[in-house]
Amino acid sequence: MSEKIRIDKYISSQTTMTRKEIKKLIKQKGVKVNSIVCTSPDFKVSTDMDKISINGEVIKYKKHVYYMLNKPPGVLSASEDKKAQTVIDLLPDNMKRANLFPCGRLDKDTTGLLIITDDGDYAHRVLSPNKNVYKQYIATLDKNANEDIVEEFKKGIIFSDGTVCKPAFVHSINKNTVTLDICEGKFHQVKRMFAVLNYTVIGLKRVRMGALCLDDTLDMGQAKELSEEVAFSALKNIV
Repeated sequence: MSEKIRIDKYISSQTTMTRKEIKKLIKQKGVKVNSIVCTSPDFKVSTDMDKISINGEVIKYKKHVYYMLNKPPGVLSASEDKKAQTVIDLLPDNMKRANLFPCGRLDKDTTGLLIITDDGDYAHRVLSPNKNVYKQYIATLDKNANEDIVEEFKKGIIFSDGTVCKPAFVHSINKNTVTLDICEGKFHQVKRMFAVLNYTVIGLKRVRMGALCLDDTLDMGQAKELSEEVAFSALKNIV
């Protein structure tokens, strides 16, 4: 649906430029609307009818974006950090724009599927435990796993502080490698669940969220944009 917004708001929502930088750019005649130089930051443009360009490069309006990232170890699941590299830092410049954040988090040493977006409602629907959207992980343990863990996870692991986890589902056990689905995101949850059963997780990778699977052609640290249809497959409940 088309809407009319200020040109400075249009540009700030689609880039990482500040309003001050945009104002300066307009003053320098670097912004055009339908090939005509824009002279005012409060000029109203249509989000889907007008063609906006910055220094000759067309900026196509997208209300929201959805990126799949193959998160490497050692990177924070955060929008910014003064000391450490974040998942947003990994995005190429042509993907960066205002208000991006990771949809949920993976621990610093956990790898795999992470969605980056600027759509808060979408993120809430994917992450809310009440939505029962299961996420699949591959956990590597410090020793071979016993088949008994299947029933223990299904019953719901109870932490030492009395916290009861929702049922989790083990799909396969291959010696010390376990594939399981959980629908919550408690702090260090998978590691803590295994710790209750006297296992130590030495490697953890997320490979699926809902029906959205990690693209195995993405190298560590690489990202790609998802269509809205593909992104929203993360809301489909598969166990």
